[in-house]
Amino acid sequence: MTLTRDGGSLFSANMAGTLRLIVYLALASVLMVLDHRGHWMGKVRYGAAIVIEPIYHLAGLPASGFRAARVAFADRKKLTEENKQLRVDLLLANARLNHMAAVSRQNKRLKKLLDTRRQLGMNVQLARVIDIDLGAFSHRLTLDIGAHQGVKIGQVVIDSHGIMGQVIQALPNTCTVMLITDPDHAIPVTDTRTGMRTVAYGSHEAGQLSLPTIPVSADVKVGDTLVSSGLGGRFPPGFPVATVTHVEPQLSGMFLTARAEPSADMQRADEVLLLRDLAPPVGPPAPVSEEGPPADLAPQTDVKATASSRSTR
Repeated sequence: MTLTRDGGSLFSANMAGTLRLIVYLALASVLMVLDHRGHWMGKVRYGAAIVIEPIYHLAGLPASGFRAARVAFADRKKLTEENKQLRVDLLLANARLNHMAAVSRQNKRLKKLLDTRRQLGMNVQLARVIDIDLGAFSHRLTLDIGAHQGVKIGQVVIDSHGIMGQVIQALPNTCTVMLITDPDHAIPVTDTRTGMRTVAYGSHEAGQLSLPTIPVSADVKVGDTLVSSGLGGRFPPGFPVATVTHVEPQLSGMFLTARAEPSADMQRADEVLLLRDLAPPVGPPAPVSEEGPPADLAPQTDVKATASSRSTR
């Protein structure tokens, strides 16, 4: 049997490949034995690692970038959520702080009212303001107590600073108070510095009282304190009413016109006191009887004349 030319070439190629494989295996075995015994391949591996290290870094850049982006996104999302929660906590803390401040202010106002009640030694009733009307033609308050709680028309309303007004309507559970600044209101007052008596009227300007007819001879000055005089019997005497803020002469030159700022805090009052058990308003004196005075008050001359006439009889 003869080998063809193609068959010989294929056999030669297979033999060459096998020989190369055997040589490589033998070389690898020799290198492993030498490395195991002499450790002389360590430097070679170290150098190869130094050369290959940048390739490893380049190969790992996409994965590292992806991990970094994922961590950054997660951190940003976490920071955003934490920032949102911190804003909510801050708003809540501010709300609580404002509420505590409001409660503190309310407690201070109540303490002032209670101190006023103790100082007055009078029977008073505490009420809360639930509505306020400070329009151009009406200055009114609505309180949370009414006729069922013993409120009566004409009761004087005060705060810790002074007189606010009087009750003009008493419903079962609420009442309406006309403030002293109402255009339809008037209150007799006394200047504590000079003793001058006059009447303070409400005006269309919120927070202002008008004193339109003050004699020129009256020594009224800015800063004078006006208190209730007690005339008329409606308002008890001695309660602060207002402070004079402006004085000017009228065109006629016969009178002065003054403006005053109420002592009571009309716009910011939340709680007020209603005075109770006050004396009823003083009305006009009773007419004198036509029968004349009693016998014990009759003139002595008449008594003597009567006695002499009886003796002559």
